[in-house]
Amino acid sequence: MIDLNKDIQYVKGIGPKKAYKLNKLGIFTLKDLVYYFPRQFEDRNNLKKIAQLENEEKATIKVVVVGISTSSPRKGLSLTKVDVRDETGYAKLAFFNQPHISKILKSGDSVLVFGKVKKEFKQIELSSCEVEQLTNSPKKTCKVMPIYPLTYGVTNKEIISIIKSITDKDDFKIKEYLPKIIIEKYKLCSIEYAIKNIHSPSSKEALKVALYRIVFEEFLILQLGLFMFKNGLEQSDGIKFLENNELKPVVNSLPFKLTKAQDRALNEIIADMNDSKVMNRLVQGDVGSGKTVVALLALANCVSNGYQGALMAPTEILAEQHYISLTEILKPFGVKVELLVGSLTKKQKENVLEKIKNKEIDILIGTHALIEDKVEFNNLGLVITDEQHRFGVRQRNKLSEKGINPDILVMTATPIPRTLALILYGDLDISIIDELPPGRQPIETISLDKDKRDRAYNSLVRSEVEKGRQVYIVCPLVEESEAIEAKAATELVEELKLEYFSDLRVGLLHGKMKASEKDTIMKSFKNKEIDILVSTTVIEVGVNVPNATLMIIENAERFGLAQLHQLRGRVGRGSHKSYCILIYASKSEVCRQRMSIMEETNDGFKISEKDLEIRGPGEFFGTRQHGLPELKVANIFKHMKILKLAQQEARYIIAQDKKLQNFENKMLKDEIISKFEHSMKEISLN
Repeated sequence: MIDLNKDIQYVKGIGPKKAYKLNKLGIFTLKDLVYYFPRQFEDRNNLKKIAQLENEEKATIKVVVVGISTSSPRKGLSLTKVDVRDETGYAKLAFFNQPHISKILKSGDSVLVFGKVKKEFKQIELSSCEVEQLTNSPKKTCKVMPIYPLTYGVTNKEIISIIKSITDKDDFKIKEYLPKIIIEKYKLCSIEYAIKNIHSPSSKEALKVALYRIVFEEFLILQLGLFMFKNGLEQSDGIKFLENNELKPVVNSLPFKLTKAQDRALNEIIADMNDSKVMNRLVQGDVGSGKTVVALLALANCVSNGYQGALMAPTEILAEQHYISLTEILKPFGVKVELLVGSLTKKQKENVLEKIKNKEIDILIGTHALIEDKVEFNNLGLVITDEQHRFGVRQRNKLSEKGINPDILVMTATPIPRTLALILYGDLDISIIDELPPGRQPIETISLDKDKRDRAYNSLVRSEVEKGRQVYIVCPLVEESEAIEAKAATELVEELKLEYFSDLRVGLLHGKMKASEKDTIMKSFKNKEIDILVSTTVIEVGVNVPNATLMIIENAERFGLAQLHQLRGRVGRGSHKSYCILIYASKSEVCRQRMSIMEETNDGFKISEKDLEIRGPGEFFGTRQHGLPELKVANIFKHMKILKLAQQEARYIIAQDKKLQNFENKMLKDEIISKFEHSMKEISLN
């Protein structure tokens, strides 16, 4: 049996130089190589006549060579054109910088050609061609061809050849790690058959069977790993908080009544806190559904039991806002709330660190600064992470390690369909707040072509400001850097002051500002001292100004739907009618689709499903960034039915064998641990 842990450079025909290039693709061992799956497959069985060829398609034709010519259009470039025909017509094959073609082919040769078709007027030309003589059995045409992700200096042909040299060996055997009962129950092929046929499909059907096995396995391993991780946390004794009546006065002091959804989520949290197991719960709610107040009440419950609480937010501006709202509500009850963010002075930080260590602080709110080694809690009981995007398993662990098995609560304002939430947050129980507070009006969304931008500024902005309302204008998203984004925002402010709003008060907010500057601007906006706030995406989460009723987003096509929905959620927070104007510059079909979805619905869950459908899971959320094993073949959206089967089976296996200790699950457990080794080393899975 072949040793799959063998270093790739010692495999025959590879050596150190080629190994270095393969390392760039994440291939270090033989196992990495055979699990380096194609990103797509080209069906070269599509044999056509010349007259049937369509523009831009890739196809295989069976033709006779009738002439060859080579020219040099410019220095350093040679072009070889091969004239071919079949019984339905003529075509040309184009080869750039491949003069040897004229020596391989000659008039009268019968060949199979696979290439990309270009039809212009009555001319038909194929480029990027693979050519095979009809005398040989086809190796590059008339078959399903794997296409791999590549790096500089490694060709698709080389990857195919290297993998084939391994899988064709007599001693190529892979031990089956899925239990026999699962293979039979779901009619799965063996892992060895799957590996061979995903790299070199013997037929379309064989490829289909191989892909089904790999997709099912990837989902099963991911789901089982998450369940085991959750069990690893649950097996440790947590804090058993006591039921008391001290939370009721806090609830009664709120200036509003909790919605049924908030009440339900709070009851689920309190029940978890009163249990001796460690709480691991996700509170998922749409924009403006009131997750913060649920977190506040959970923290109040923690403090009333004599423990400290921590709340970690993704940005300073959001951490500051949480600090203000928690202080406002909890100060009358003697709860001491403090803020720890990167922008504090050294002396201020030292003061906070001293107080938290001596239990002079009940609740500490901050950003990533909370997980720094210097931060020492006296008796941490509850950890809450408020996540714009997911912090990840490891960062949550780092914060929870500052106490002895504290309860963990995760809040997200990115609505994710429940099945997908089980993948991203499979290690957590889920509470959903799916109801907006009463009095909230739906936001009317209008998309406008950039040519109608003047109308939005001259008519809509002025109309709202004249009513005494305020306006957000969000700058285009600039991926390159926060500095470029800040510059774009500054330039937009100058343009707006000069061309449109010289008589109005225009403010600016961007990520390169100091926290104190941001705070001053936001306070001015809240106090109605600014009519129009031009901002980058720093206002995406949590900012709460009920008097703001109009949101204009420039170059809306540059944002994902979920992000547009988050930005839109900054308005519509009061009792006044609110609007969101999406100004777009793209004419593409995808852009039109996105804009119409935003106009049709205010439901974040529907929007996230559509976003996922349009962008695909890789762009919507890469599992790699969340500390989970990468899905190499499985696609959460495309393979939803298989995902549900795998989730169902994972639940059944864990119910029967919580730690996968039974003999038939031993190899499966080893495979899970090897896939999760980086994100799960903190938890004992044994």
